[in-house]
Amino acid sequence: MPRKLVAEAWRRLRTPGVPLGLILAGVVGVGAGLGAVLFRWLIATFQGLFFGGGRELLGFLGQYYVILVPAAGGLLVGLIVNYFAKEAKGHGVPEVMLAVAAKGGRIRPRVAAAKILASAVCIGSGGSVGREGPIVQIGSALGSTVGQLLRLPTVWLRTLVGCGASAGISATFNAPLGGCFFTMELLFRSFATKGFAFVVVSAVAGNLVALAFLGNSPAFVVGNYALADAREMLLYVGLGVLTGLVGVAFIKTIHFSENLFEAIRRIPEWVKPVIGGLIVGCIGLYSPDLFGVGYGKTPWVGHASIDNVLAGEIPLKVLLVLVLLKLLATSTTIGSGGSGGVFAPSLFLGAMTGGIVGLAAARFFPGSPTGEGAYALVGAAALFAGVARAPITSVVMIFELTRNYALILPVMTTVVVCTGIVRLLSRETIYTEKLIRRGIDLQKMGRARLVAGVRVGDVMTVDFPTVPGAMSLADLAARFHDTGHHGFPVLDSKGKLCGVVTLSDLREAEQLIGHEALVVADICSRSLLTAYPDETVGDVLSRAAESNFGRIPIVDPDDEGRLLGVLRRTSLVEAWHHAIERGEELI
Repeated sequence: MPRKLVAEAWRRLRTPGVPLGLILAGVVGVGAGLGAVLFRWLIATFQGLFFGGGRELLGFLGQYYVILVPAAGGLLVGLIVNYFAKEAKGHGVPEVMLAVAAKGGRIRPRVAAAKILASAVCIGSGGSVGREGPIVQIGSALGSTVGQLLRLPTVWLRTLVGCGASAGISATFNAPLGGCFFTMELLFRSFATKGFAFVVVSAVAGNLVALAFLGNSPAFVVGNYALADAREMLLYVGLGVLTGLVGVAFIKTIHFSENLFEAIRRIPEWVKPVIGGLIVGCIGLYSPDLFGVGYGKTPWVGHASIDNVLAGEIPLKVLLVLVLLKLLATSTTIGSGGSGGVFAPSLFLGAMTGGIVGLAAARFFPGSPTGEGAYALVGAAALFAGVARAPITSVVMIFELTRNYALILPVMTTVVVCTGIVRLLSRETIYTEKLIRRGIDLQKMGRARLVAGVRVGDVMTVDFPTVPGAMSLADLAARFHDTGHHGFPVLDSKGKLCGVVTLSDLREAEQLIGHEALVVADICSRSLLTAYPDETVGDVLSRAAESNFGRIPIVDPDDEGRLLGVLRRTSLVEAWHHAIERGEELI
């Protein structure tokens, strides 16, 4: 390696912040990994308490005892959320997105404890939600807490929040790449960030902790699927359309449920999860697989439906019913105030929908080795990609969860189609829908940050008129009248910037006796706010916040007397259009 490259690498490594950042990322990753392990243990413990203990305590009710189990869990969740940390309500990711976008990465430390307990109780008692939202919020709260304790600046707080989220996903699903992409695509909403290295370190650290406690095994066991016939791609396109429609129904159903429970004013907030639990308990009478995350095996709930549909063991009528009941169960759990994520329910709905298309495929392609499970796997990836609008994360995570890469073409195709359908029919994602109802538009916030990141040199006015310092006030008045401008940069006899003169300066000077003898250099302001062309619009505006500027001279950093242009108020409009032309406003 050339000596210059080695020297540059060493210089960057010694840059203040990088070594500390790597250490903090590792610490947050380890903490989030331990949190994920504790979270899974708590879920299993509460499942035993609620379902095992409930069966013994309420054995006289027979199978109907399961109706009361989610209601009991809902009571505990309601009390935890309403009297300890209201941020623990719901699926968690929207609160983290808001913290990153609008709160400088600040999350109350108690949120991690409240979320881990409330979500473990909710899922353990049969709430029809998943683990990803809680673990994202738990890891993010841990990262934010570390940053706040060390009094780190905002940019570091946001980075550590992302590190915690990445490590949490990596640890709970044994998916380090998925954790990184989840953070970049959903939380940071950009892959062009200097924090990516820290996010990776945290994901690796969290995953290593989880491997030490949970072992190295995929979340789903799938067959050796492959694309058997190129004509099947048409069915995968159809699956993309169908999962897109189910995804839109999922978003709207949760939205409707939240509005419905919020409209009930006479019932205390902590009681509403009890009502939701009773409804979910009644739904669970049809199939206990509708309780909890919907995959994996537990001694109290039994074999989960996602595993069954991947194995091709569920008939068509049951698949249709499971889709409808899962929509109802998850929307009721979240809408009533339960605590849990939507990733696992999205996989459930997508897998069931894929299973339906897979059964149809068996009729069109009899004897094909593809099987129902292949369509279920692809459908699971597609539906989450659609509702979260995170196609890259979904593709990467489904491969990490299954360790099967043979269906890459169907997965990519179906994911793109599904995401397009959901985008066409729903402006918001399943995460941002909740924020929009609270009047928070992350897209507008994101575009504002992008505009602030535009270079001054790209939007400054280059040929803005100037006036010499020796100009008379009469000639200056004529120049104001002829151009319509309210201010000019002032140049000295050598053509160097020496000040700025405004219409207000002229009017004040005209009140003085003997003003006819004055020249521009006598009345101009020499306390200049200048900027460099390589600075961003946001950097300059932060310095100009208290100056009520009309125009800011842009100078050469190597010769600050050399005027290069002027940043005007209209330049902000140019910055907006510049960001749009680069396509960076798209999220």
